[in-house]
Amino acid sequence: MSLFRDDGVVLRTQKLGEADRIITLLTRGHGRVRAVARGVRRTKSKFGARLEPFSHVDVQFFARGSELIGRGLPLCTQSETIAPYGGVIVSDYTRYTAGTAMLETAERFTDHEGEPAVQQYLLLVGALRTLARGEHAPHLVLDAFLLRSLAVNGYAPSFGDCAKCGMPGPNRFFSVAAGGSVCVDCRVPGSVVPSPQTLVLLGALLTGDWETADATEPRYVREGSGLVSAYLHWHLERGLRSLRYVEK
Repeated sequence: MSLFRDDGVVLRTQKLGEADRIITLLTRGHGRVRAVARGVRRTKSKFGARLEPFSHVDVQFFARGSELIGRGLPLCTQSETIAPYGGVIVSDYTRYTAGTAMLETAERFTDHEGEPAVQQYLLLVGALRTLARGEHAPHLVLDAFLLRSLAVNGYAPSFGDCAKCGMPGPNRFFSVAAGGSVCVDCRVPGSVVPSPQTLVLLGALLTGDWETADATEPRYVREGSGLVSAYLHWHLERGLRSLRYVEK
């Protein structure tokens, strides 16, 4: 029997029996972890209140053997709140839908339990913090998170130079299958011609240029969200259920 301690973000919960839950977390040191939290569905359980989606927590696990991820689910025996992002996020529908899409994305990009995904973890914590503070429009925060998640997982799109031949941008065409912006010689069937302002916006979101992103007109923001969604779906090979509820 071994004790493990880590900090993580609660991605989702599932009912188990009459009073327990299975908690799925994205942790700093162990990647995605599923653990059983006993008695957390009881009305008076303060422990359960700390293990709701969006919560950033310090958690102690009790596992059989010398590894946290083994043949059975570990027990979540203790948790301390680092940041209760959920309280602010769930009180606003726009923030809630954007945040839910972030949690689902983080889970989809960490499909192997127990494998550390520190960059994805740090991205999620930073995005939830920004979302809770209301520093930028929720849909912009979401699109920035999606683009950076794609980048850290090896699918960074190009919004300037040609994704196929490297011709310096800006380039007129955009192809999800080709990896982003493409020149006239490299364009493939299905390529679209987005507004130049849209590509500037997406580049700004990817690099963290919030001054440019916040000043972008809504029509270009909507077009950009469509491209981000299409690009994400292409690489995940199936869509996010939560993305359809996000308000633009």
